[in-house]
Amino acid sequence: MPDTIAKKISLPRSITVKKFSEILSLPINVVITELMKNGILATINERIDFETASIIASDLGYEVSEEAVDTGTEMTIEKLNEIIKKEKESGENLKSRPPIVTILGHVDHGKTTLLDTIRKANVAAKESGGITQHISAYQVKKKGQLITFVDTPGHEAFSAMRERGVSIADIAVLVVAADDGVRPQTKEVIEYLLAKKIPTVVAINKIDKPEANPQRVKQELADHGILLEEWGGQVLVSKISAKQNIGIDDLLDNILLVAEVEDFKANYKREPLGIVLESHLDPQKGPVATVLVKTGTLKEGQDIVAGSAVGRVRRIEDFKGQRMNEAGPSAPVSIIGLSTAPNSNDILQMVVEKTGAHSRMHTGRLQKTLEHEALSAKTLMKTIADEKIQRFNILLKSDVQGSLEAIQQILGEIKSDEVALDYIGIGVGNITESDVRLAASAKAIVYGFNVDTTPVAKRMAEASNVEIKNYKVIYELVEDIKNKLVAMLPPIVERTDFGKLQVLAIFKTGHGDMIIGGKISSGKMANGSLIEVTRNDNVIGKGKLSNLQENKVNVDECVSGKECGVTFLGETKIKVGDVLLSYKEEVKKRAL
Repeated sequence: MPDTIAKKISLPRSITVKKFSEILSLPINVVITELMKNGILATINERIDFETASIIASDLGYEVSEEAVDTGTEMTIEKLNEIIKKEKESGENLKSRPPIVTILGHVDHGKTTLLDTIRKANVAAKESGGITQHISAYQVKKKGQLITFVDTPGHEAFSAMRERGVSIADIAVLVVAADDGVRPQTKEVIEYLLAKKIPTVVAINKIDKPEANPQRVKQELADHGILLEEWGGQVLVSKISAKQNIGIDDLLDNILLVAEVEDFKANYKREPLGIVLESHLDPQKGPVATVLVKTGTLKEGQDIVAGSAVGRVRRIEDFKGQRMNEAGPSAPVSIIGLSTAPNSNDILQMVVEKTGAHSRMHTGRLQKTLEHEALSAKTLMKTIADEKIQRFNILLKSDVQGSLEAIQQILGEIKSDEVALDYIGIGVGNITESDVRLAASAKAIVYGFNVDTTPVAKRMAEASNVEIKNYKVIYELVEDIKNKLVAMLPPIVERTDFGKLQVLAIFKTGHGDMIIGGKISSGKMANGSLIEVTRNDNVIGKGKLSNLQENKVNVDECVSGKECGVTFLGETKIKVGDVLLSYKEEVKKRAL
């Protein structure tokens, strides 16, 4: 056991039990025993998260801190754009760079197929649910010149991700199906392109289809502000068939023509600045960030920061997974070496000075903690204010930031005054024991999208009766959550009145039943219906009509003006002069 004076140690966000025991300088069996005392069954090579490790270490008398993270100087897309603008105006050390192109269009108009055809790789088959769910980027070569493509989702649920893709692009390719024309997402994209004045090339797709009508598409584009060159405007157009590989060369030529006119340049000699398109946690490589270098040259060995993630570039890979020593402007690359998975839109930059790293880390963490506490306080106030609203607690984990953002966007569209969704935790990466612990305390369900659950977390979940649900398709996950919310809604009971009967005689009074004679004053009496008993216009009881007779013959119903016999099931003691109302109730499912 350690000395009475606490020994200070720092731990990473995730650590194997073996490495943990080495840092503690304790035998592995002691550490495993302590884990078991806390309800955690973990083998020597399994990973535990920082929270679990810190609890165990504290119990063993250690003072624990998380490994220092240098958050660097805060950089935003706005600041980055301002730097690039000034760089271009200065004209110093500028060289031509590949154009950055994004493909945009309505879902099912062939955007992903076009990308697939351009890069000769099967993208569509890799996507669950038939839609592109992440931003990806790659390069192609045409006439010896590189073109960088940034892929964005076309589905309506991913408008935020689509807008981000447009904001980082130099040129937009607007794909419109020749057999379908301008659709809602197409209009949305056109509005954005016109507002931001982004150079655009139109690709009229599916021209091989018999019902193709390119002229109608051109007219619809003109009606929405996209005037093609052949109609006296500035926008170039290519007629293509992504499936048949028709017109692709012409499209690439048009892109290069626009790039030549715009003359895109950057400073290759300065320190790198880039935008994080996507990030995820790889089981072998750790945090991996997909970055688009905007200016400067990114090299192996550089100290970098992206949002709250810091590290040293241990490996750079191009879009094909091939290792590179360095990457220049407009290059889409994967970076390995960051401490955590950064957020989409975080700006990657080089850390020149390391002084004050711990201080900046502490300040950044403190700010995040304060923000979290403020959010918790706000949630608490909302809960108190909306006591009547039933709340469904979930913890959401996703493979990458883009998926997380898309899921939250879709769920955010659910509106109800009776039920609400509460996120007790969200994040990128596999489901860990900390997630299970948090879910257990909040009585929440853990939802995972394209992630795994660690073996330790699985065993903890079983012991704590925490439900973990993993999905590969976003809409299946969303549908499950919607169904849970709908089940929480109080049902709607619809009542239909059939008719009234005036009680004229009581033939039998039993335990829980009566046989009554009467005349129907309005409507009808229906066999098997519910009965409401009124006396002097006041409801005195309820029951059920179990048998209906007319002229001593069993019937299903008896109409107004007729006399009939009724077997009433219920505890109410009916008297002559009472009125029986025949009705039915239907419980209808609610919807959001």
